[in-house]
Amino acid sequence: MEDLVLNWDLGTGGLLLLAAAAIALLLVLIMTFKIHAFLALMITSLLTAVAAGIPFDQLMAALAFGFNPTLGSVMLLVALGAMLGRMIETSGGARVLTDKLVGRFGEKRAGMAVGVASLLMGFPIFFDAGLVVMLPIIYAVSRRLGGSLLLVAFPAAIAFSAMHIFVPPHPGPVSASAILGADVGLVLILGLVVAIPVWYLVGVLFGGWVGRRYNISVPTILDGSDDVNREMESHPSFGKIITLLLLPLVLILMNTGLNMYASTTDDADAFKAQPIVALLRVLGETPVALLITVIVSMWLLGWGMGKAGTLIEKVADSSLGPIASVVLVTGAGGMFGGVLRVTGIGTAIADSLNSIGMPVIVAAFLISQIVRIAQGSATVALTTAASLMAGVVVDGGFNPVEVAAIVLATAAGSVGFSHVNDSGFWLVSKFFGMDVKTTLQTWTVAQGLMAIIGFILSFAIYLLAGLFG
Repeated sequence: MEDLVLNWDLGTGGLLLLAAAAIALLLVLIMTFKIHAFLALMITSLLTAVAAGIPFDQLMAALAFGFNPTLGSVMLLVALGAMLGRMIETSGGARVLTDKLVGRFGEKRAGMAVGVASLLMGFPIFFDAGLVVMLPIIYAVSRRLGGSLLLVAFPAAIAFSAMHIFVPPHPGPVSASAILGADVGLVLILGLVVAIPVWYLVGVLFGGWVGRRYNISVPTILDGSDDVNREMESHPSFGKIITLLLLPLVLILMNTGLNMYASTTDDADAFKAQPIVALLRVLGETPVALLITVIVSMWLLGWGMGKAGTLIEKVADSSLGPIASVVLVTGAGGMFGGVLRVTGIGTAIADSLNSIGMPVIVAAFLISQIVRIAQGSATVALTTAASLMAGVVVDGGFNPVEVAAIVLATAAGSVGFSHVNDSGFWLVSKFFGMDVKTTLQTWTVAQGLMAIIGFILSFAIYLLAGLFG
C-alpha cells in the first residue's frame, strides 16, 4: 500500500482528528450499542478508510492490508495453541502441573511461579504464541486458587509482553538495534535489566492490585464436554507435561540460536542455505514447532495411553470452535490498525515530532509512543521511530551503552497504552474474558505503565553510561 494516493490531504491535524473520531465511534458501537466487536471493527475500518480519502477501488486492499497478515499469523498460533491446550486440559495434565506448582511454591506463590515460567518461555516465544501455550496452566492455577483470573493471568501475560518488547531475539529490539547501530548482545543484557523490573512492578504488583479490584472468572474457552473430558483423562506424569511445555521452547531456541550464529559468520545467507541448517530452522519456526508439539501431545496423552483416534479427533475439533471469535476479532483489530497506517497518520506524527528538537532518547520514546497510540502496531511504531532517529544517533557520538539505552527507550514507547486499534488488545480481551471497558481499565493501563517504567529505566542507563562511559 506504499503507492496509495489519497483523494485528499487532511494534514497531520486532520489525521489526528480522524483517528480520534474513529476510536470514539468504535467504542460507542461496542459499549453503547452492544454491536459485536468483529462487526464494529469492520464498520469503523470501512468508514475510516472512506473518510481518509482512500479511493473506492482500493478500499478492499486497504482493509486487507492489516487484516490478512494479522489473521494469517494469529490463526495458526491460536489454533495450534488451542489444540495443545485442550490436550493438556482434558488429559488432566493442567491439574497435575497445578498441584505440583502449588505443592512446591504454596498457594500464595503459585501465580508468581506461573509468571516466572512465562518469563523463561518468553525469551524465544512471541507474546501471542506464549500466552496461548500457557493458557491451560493459567486457567487451572486460577481455578485452584480461586479469586480473579487476573491474579494469575497478569503476571504471565506481562512477562511475555516484557520479553517480547525489550529482549532480543524478538524482532522489535533486533530491528531497532540494526537500524540504530546498537550491539545486539548488549541490548539483550540491558533488555533483561529493564524487562525483569518492568515485569515485577507491572505484572506482579500492579497485576495483584488489578486482580483484587476486578473479579474475572476463568473463561470456558478451553472447556469441552464432560463425556470427552472423562474419556480423555489419564493423569499424565509431571514429566510429560513439562516435556510438552519445553518442546516448543527448545525448537524455537534452536531456530534463534542458528540465526544468531549466522549473523556472526562472513556469509550468513550461505550458512542458512545449507540443507541441514535450513531444515533445523524450519523446525524451529513457531507454527511448525507448535505443530510438532501438538502431534507429540496426541501421542503422549492420547494414542500412547490407549485412547481411540476418534476421541483425540473430537478433542482437537472441539478446541477450534471456541477460538473462532478470538481469531476473527483479533484479525479485525489488525484491519483497523492497518487502515490507520495506510492513511499515513503514524508517519505524519513522527515527522512533526522529529522536527521539534529535543534530547534524542526522549524524542525516540515519544515518537514511538505516539505512533503506537495512533495506529496500534508496536513493530511499526518501533521501526518508524528508530528510522527517524537513525541519522541523529549515528552522528551523535554516543557510546555503545547509550545507543543500547536509546533502543530500549524506543522499545518502551512502542508498548504503551495498547487499545482498540491493536490486535493484541483483542487477544487479551477475549482470552481473559473481559469486556472492552475492563480491558481498557486493566490491560491498557498496564501497557502504559510498562512504557513509562521502561523509559525511566532506559533513561537511567543512558545517564549512567554518559557519566561513566
